[in-house]
Amino acid sequence: MKQVPKAVKVFFKLLTALLLLFSLSVHAQTQAALKGSVERIRVHGKSLEGNLLGDSADRYVSIYLPPGYRSNTKKHYPVVYFLHGFTDDDAKFYGFAKHWTNLPPIFDRVMSAGGSAEMIIVTPNAYNKFFGCMYSNSVTTGDWEDFVSKDLVSYIDTHYRTIPKAESRGLAGHSMGGYGTMRIGERHPEVFSSIYLLSPSSLLAGNTNLSDPKFLADTTFSYAAFLKAGFNIKYMYACAAAWSPNPNKPPLYFDMPVGDKQAMILQKWAANMPLTTIDQYVRNLRQLHAIAFDAGSKDENIAASLKVLDAELNKYNIAHSFEIYDGTHTSRIAERIETKMLKFFSDNLVGEGK
Repeated sequence: MKQVPKAVKVFFKLLTALLLLFSLSVHAQTQAALKGSVERIRVHGKSLEGNLLGDSADRYVSIYLPPGYRSNTKKHYPVVYFLHGFTDDDAKFYGFAKHWTNLPPIFDRVMSAGGSAEMIIVTPNAYNKFFGCMYSNSVTTGDWEDFVSKDLVSYIDTHYRTIPKAESRGLAGHSMGGYGTMRIGERHPEVFSSIYLLSPSSLLAGNTNLSDPKFLADTTFSYAAFLKAGFNIKYMYACAAAWSPNPNKPPLYFDMPVGDKQAMILQKWAANMPLTTIDQYVRNLRQLHAIAFDAGSKDENIAASLKVLDAELNKYNIAHSFEIYDGTHTSRIAERIETKMLKFFSDNLVGEGK
């Protein structure tokens, strides 16, 4: 048998190596193309102007743009508005600051693998002087419900390639953000069509902190005391600023549920709990295309409130999905977003051409 010349062998080895390099390069480019991008911008909120806390009405907003957004410049996308929890902010969830989760790699992984349709995801920074706004309207904190449902949606629809209709908008959130999702979702079915609540706080009236003798003995409620307080007391300051504002009571501009005003202030707080007002929003809830909520079994108070929400929606024959899973308030939130939330919105939001 005639031997292949050495030069030919070298040539084929070089050709094979070049083809391998080319293949790896194409693969790397493909993988890079499957990554989305993140922007952090400022959005002016007319609804937040003049708030008594003096917080800026120009809010940071983190925006995830899906893998195909840059390359397919004519395509328009559904949008999910994701609301963060108390003491958190947008930067922590989008990799700009260290946190217990980083959402963009999760979004990349699910969307590039075809586990979800591509969508834009938007998170406003709701961190304020009291570490959270409860996504409620208040002269003290500013009108956050209106900022999310009006100012922010309008800005995103104007500046990004969205599908500007309720059928293509979803609303989700964790903890305080889950509360905000229920509050805003049940009030604005003309803006959002599908909602997903992750371990939502404050759905049901009642607060064990009111039995704390140190809290009941404190009639001053200074900002210095707020900064030194534990998580639960800080949360009550935020609730008071959102739900019992008082423009005639500087420098904090709120009433706490103590003393002879306790019953009246607690009624104001209860009036802001979605499970107190759910009967008034049945017609709106029926307009929503899809509702889902879940919580960890070890997050006992929140899990209990979701069982009540489940019963209330069943009473009115409002379709929804509900799950209590093995976990705490934060232990599996990233996993739930990856395996449940994104698919929920992919299944229920209307994409381009549908």
